[in-house]
Amino acid sequence: MKKLTLLTLFLVLGFSAMAQVEIGLMLSPNITGNRFIAEDRYNFKKESSSLRLGVGVVADYFFAQNYAFSTGLLYRSKGSEISYNYTREDGSGSTVTTRGKDDISLQYIELPVTLKLFTNEVAPGTIAYFQVGGSLNTKVAAQVNGKKVIDGDKALKRFNIFEADALLGGGVEYQMGQSTKIFGGLTYHRGLTDIDDYYEKLLGDKNIGLKNNSVSLDVGVKF
Repeated sequence: MKKLTLLTLFLVLGFSAMAQVEIGLMLSPNITGNRFIAEDRYNFKKESSSLRLGVGVVADYFFAQNYAFSTGLLYRSKGSEISYNYTREDGSGSTVTTRGKDDISLQYIELPVTLKLFTNEVAPGTIAYFQVGGSLNTKVAAQVNGKKVIDGDKALKRFNIFEADALLGGGVEYQMGQSTKIFGGLTYHRGLTDIDDYYEKLLGDKNIGLKNNSVSLDVGVKF
């Protein structure tokens, strides 16, 4: 057991010595919206896409010359304005179908878990990269129709705490100096998990799902 522990420690230290870590800062404005899983009778629609912001720290851990495990810690805002049909009672006891509309704004702390594939130089000092993986997100704030409190309840409680995304992107890096690089690219974020159980309860249908979607412009600098 002692020999196995020493061997494992030796391999980890050896791998760490060979690996190269690049840490940087990233600004990531994104156009965000929502997609729905629901029957046509509810007529869910995305009324508009929203321009929101992401910012944080990124880290690329190279385990080979052109391959890196990429992660970080990002603060990102998501959400959009949506509309839907729901049934309610009027003053006479009859039911009427009403068009509802919500402007949803959510903020998350994201932990991306991705693989980056780098090309050789495509121009002097310039390489291209492709990124694929996912992101584990924790909700930190929420508003609905510009309000943090709705009917005495915090909007934060309405939404699920955790979210998972699939990520697919690409871009270029430019070598500015011996250890400084600037980069820019586009990333598609596809929400995999339901963010809100409110509409399931409102409409009495457990099969309704609401998920985030966004495309981000990622620019930053690595050291």
